[in-house]
Amino acid sequence: MDIDKELKILIVDDSPGIRMVAKKIFDKLGFTNVSLADDGTTALETLKVNAFDLVIADMNMPKMPGIELLSEMKKSERLKDIPFLLVTAEEKQDEIMTAIKAGVSNYMPKPWNMKTLMKKMERIFAFEQEKKKRPKMSENF
Repeated sequence: MDIDKELKILIVDDSPGIRMVAKKIFDKLGFTNVSLADDGTTALETLKVNAFDLVIADMNMPKMPGIELLSEMKKSERLKDIPFLLVTAEEKQDEIMTAIKAGVSNYMPKPWNMKTLMKKMERIFAFEQEKKKRPKMSENF
């Protein structure tokens, strides 16, 4: 599946080094509309004034962790359907289940890896395309 290189992507991580690595990976992949935020609160403010096609956020951040950012996005009619990729160093099953229950589109382990990132994004957008093809629940009744 080809992913549109013009997608507007927001990367959220409290580590400047990780943000720069992520940005370089997207640059190498040919993505041109990548924005960066240093935590969930900054990301939420950015999301309120700019449209994005994908949010990629670290699970563990001060002020507002990735899961909390996702929860806040789900409360907003405008933000609730933006695909959300959670990046985590956590491998605890309960943490992953919490993310799934919160509505995460997919998750990716740290460290950032170009091949894994592309696979995760392909799965997210293939699923998004499939969702658009399905009839709405109300259409079935």
